[in-house]
Parts: sequence; structure tokens; C-alpha cells
Amino acid sequence: MTTLSPPPRGTAPAAPSGNGPSLPRRRRLLPDRLRRAGLPYLLLLPALVLEILIHLAPMAVGVAMSFKELTQQYIRTWDAAPWIGADNFRVAVDVNAPVGEALLHSFLVTCAFTVLAVSLAWLLGVTAAVLMQESFRGRGLLRALFLTPYALPVYTAVITWSFLLQRDGGMVNHVIHDQLGLTDSEPFWLIGDNSFAALVVVAVWRTWPFAFLILMAALQNIPKELYEAAQVDGAGIRQQIRRITLPSLRPVNQVLVLVLFLWTFNDFNVPYILFGKSAPEAADLISIHIYQSSFVTWDFGSGSAMSVLLLLFLLLVTGGYLLATGTGRKRDV
Repeated sequence: MTTLSPPPRGTAPAAPSGNGPSLPRRRRLLPDRLRRAGLPYLLLLPALVLEILIHLAPMAVGVAMSFKELTQQYIRTWDAAPWIGADNFRVAVDVNAPVGEALLHSFLVTCAFTVLAVSLAWLLGVTAAVLMQESFRGRGLLRALFLTPYALPVYTAVITWSFLLQRDGGMVNHVIHDQLGLTDSEPFWLIGDNSFAALVVVAVWRTWPFAFLILMAALQNIPKELYEAAQVDGAGIRQQIRRITLPSLRPVNQVLVLVLFLWTFNDFNVPYILFGKSAPEAADLISIHIYQSSFVTWDFGSGSAMSVLLLLFLLLVTGGYLLATGTGRKRDV
């Protein structure tokens, strides 16, 4: 029987055997892992920097401006504008004062405009998407025509509508008054009470193709076997839409309605191009109202306070909507 003698003094212990990497190799692997883990964040860094410069930094400046008396006297020296705290917010929410009363009227007009525009855009979008599911001759051309309003630049489309809605020489009045005789006189569409209807029509014409595109893509994911089984059970078209189509589109509709709401409520391009700097009272959307308060009356402090209030309102509505729809999804599960 042989015995193993200990290694002599001064000699290094033998390297551990096994398949694992040695200690120096492990030390080299650690920076490689950190490099791979940090690569996604490094790729996102340019987008993050642009987001800070374009959105977050101006937003912070706007919030700071809302606490200052930034009027025409301090345009050149914005930093010298006196700090007045929440006075701009108190004036904006005081509905008994002229400024607060005008802002409340603009807010109510915007709410009515948003509800009508979003509802009609969604209704047209889902109707067209359902009708375009069946294969027929010319379906591709018809789909392309439906998407034309969404593909056109907003300035080109709205300027065209402004010519169509002119009282003298506009095609709308030429059709409804000269050819069809539906009105006693040629109505004004860009001023007065009719401006609200004109704004809704143009907004719906601009946004419903987006709803159509999203819903048409969502309908492709509904299995045809469900409709075939429903037909075998004797379900008609209305029952199929009610029992199969709309429940299957619920997750898509939840996101679509939120996006359409945010786009429509914040819409500035359509009313500005259609009416100019001074929108009629019936079509005084809150985006135009804030623009007038800031760049027409040169009261940037008051305009910034209104913008902050609008931001808080949209955050509150969005958070409540996401909470409600999320709770509904959990209950369905």
C-alpha cells in the first residue's frame, strides 16, 4: 500500500481539473457579458437623447413658464419674468372670469368635437373593414382609395377642403345649393355655427382610414372557422358581427380608440389650416385657444398654464381608460 506525500514547500498547487473555465478566463468573460448586456441600452441612447431634447426639455421649460408672468414685456428677457406661483392656473380655472369662461367653452367644444370625430371615424373604419373582408373584383383598388386621405399630407388635404368649403365657388355649396337645391342660400362653412360641422367632417375624413387600416389587419387574425360554424348554427350576419367580430376586435379597439382620442383632442393642424389663427367660436378647439393665448395675446405664462392643465387632463383620462380596460381584460381572463 502506497501513501501520497504532500507537495514540497514553495511549489504551486495544481490547477483544478474539470470542464469549467479557468480563473483568468472567467475574468475575461465578465466584461463580455457586461458589454452584451449594455449594448441594447447603448443603441437606445440616441433615441433617448433626442426624446429629452425634443419633448422632455421643452415640456419642463413650459411647466416653469406657467409659474411666471411671462407677458410681452419679458419676451427678450424670459429669465427676468417675475415668479407668480399658481396665479396663472387660478385665472385659467376661474369660470366666472373672462379667461376661465373662454377656456371652459373651448374645452367643451373640444370634448364634443372629439366624441363625434372619434365615434364616426371608428364606425366608418369598422364598417369598411368588415365589407372589405370578402373577395371581389376591384377590392385592392378600393382599399387603396380608402387609404388615400391618410396617405396625403395634412396641409395638402386640409387646404383642398378649405377650397371646397368656400361659400362662393366652393364645390360643396355648388352641389347642395345649385344642383340639389337643399338650402335657400349658400351657407357659410368656415365661419359661424356651421364651422363646427365642417371641422368634424374634415377630421373624420382624415382619421377614419387609419381606423380602417388597423381594423382590417385585425380582422385577418379571426379564424374563418368561427364564421363557418356560426353559419351552420343558423347565425345571420348581424349575429356574427355581434358575437364574433366585435368581441374579437375588443383588444384592438381599446388601443385604437385611445390613439384616436389623443390625436383628435390634441389636433392643431386641421383647425389652424382650415380657419387660420382666429377660429370661429363654434370651432374654438383648445389647441387653437392655447395658441391664441400664447402667440396672439403674447401671454406665454397663461398659455403655458393652460397647456399644463391640458396635459394633466389627458394623463388623467389616459390613466383611467387604461385602468378600466385593464381591469376588464383581467375579468375576462
